[in-house]
Amino acid sequence: MTLFHGLSAFPITPADEGGRVDTGALAGLLGRLQAGGVDSVGLLGSTGTYAYLNRAERRRAIAAAAEALGGRTPIIVGVGALRTDEAMALARDAQEAGADGVLLAPVSYTPLTEEEVFQHFVAVADASELPLCIYNNPGTTHFSFSDALIARLAGVKRIVAVKNPSPAPEAAQARVAALRALVPEGFALGYAADWGAAGAVLAGGVAWYSVVGGLLPKPALALMRAAQAGDAAEVRRLDAGLAPMWELFREYGGLRVVYAGANLLGLTDAQPPLPILPLDAAARARIGAVLDGLGG
Repeated sequence: MTLFHGLSAFPITPADEGGRVDTGALAGLLGRLQAGGVDSVGLLGSTGTYAYLNRAERRRAIAAAAEALGGRTPIIVGVGALRTDEAMALARDAQEAGADGVLLAPVSYTPLTEEEVFQHFVAVADASELPLCIYNNPGTTHFSFSDALIARLAGVKRIVAVKNPSPAPEAAQARVAALRALVPEGFALGYAADWGAAGAVLAGGVAWYSVVGGLLPKPALALMRAAQAGDAAEVRRLDAGLAPMWELFREYGGLRVVYAGANLLGLTDAQPPLPILPLDAAARARIGAVLDGLGG
C-alpha cells in the first residue's frame, strides 16, 4: 500500500490541561489502530488538535508514535502553522522524529490569496525530504482550494497528494474525475468527512482520511475495503451501520465525539483542549449507546 492510499486513521492526541502529551496513552491508541490493520496513522491532524500544541509537544508526540509503531504502520503528520517559517520547522521536526509524510493545511488568521497559499506550500515542501499532502479543510482554515490550485501544486516537487472534503454523493463521480484529469498520474486523491468518503473512493479516490478510524479502526477498515473493491452494495450496508455515528459527528463535531468515545472505551481520560468543552452526560450516554451498537 502506497503512502497516502487506503485508510488513514486520525486519533486524538491525549494531553493534560497544560498541553503536555500523554505519550503512554497515545501509544495505546496507536497500538489499537495498528492491530486494527489501518494503512497509515494521521498524527496531529485536526482530530489530533495540532493547533493547540506547541512545537516541542508536537515533536514529542511524533517521536512517541514512531517508537510505538516501530516502522510497521506509516505516520503522516500535520505540520500546519500560522507562519511559513514555523510550518517549515515543523516539517523538519517531523522528518527527524520519524514521520513518513506530512499533511499541510493553510492555517491563517488573515484570509490568504491563492498565490500566498501556493508560495507557503512550496516553501514547506522544500523544507524537508518528506512527501507532502495538501490538506484542504475550509471548515477550519476558511480557505478552499480550487482544482486549478491543486493542479498547480501537484507540479511542485514532493507534493504528491490531496486530502479534500468529500463531495456530495450525486456529484462525486464528476468531481473526482474533473480533478483527476488535471493532476499528474499517481497524484493521490483522498477524501475526508467520514460520511461521504467511501462514496468518493467508489468514484475513484484512493484514500480515506478518517476520524472514526482513529477510534474504531475495524468497522472503518471494512468500509474502506468495500469501497476499494468497488462493492457499492456492501458500502451502502456498512455505511448504514455507521449512520448513528455520522449523526453524532454532525450534531456535536467529530472531535468532541471521539474524545468522549475514547473516554467511554477506557482508552484515555484526556479531555479536549480548552476552550473546547467535554460533552455533557446526556450526549455521552448517546455516544455510549452507539458504541455498544457497533461493538465498541
